[in-house]
Amino acid sequence: MAEAEFHWTVPVDHPAFPGHFPGRPIVPGVVLLDRAILFAEEMLGRPGLAWQVGNAKFFSPVGPEEALTFLLNQKTSGAIAFTVRAGDRDVAAGSLTPPAP
Repeated sequence: MAEAEFHWTVPVDHPAFPGHFPGRPIVPGVVLLDRAILFAEEMLGRPGLAWQVGNAKFFSPVGPEEALTFLLNQKTSGAIAFTVRAGDRDVAAGSLTPPAP
């Protein structure tokens, strides 16, 4: 099955920062999920899919300008397991299920 690694540095001016949270901005979990989905679509070469989030866990907050690595691994079921890391720190993990082809 397919495996891929993607890199993304959180822009300091990301539109999710205002309100999350004043004085100490953090990336909302939904932004990390969105990035994981975009990278899964790129890995599969199938953009615009109606994904289901099987599960997602968020371990550590992410701030502006942090460099993230998204590790994606397609399972035999077709689901995509993902792990997000900032250096040696696990940030998030979960699984995504694409619709049937």
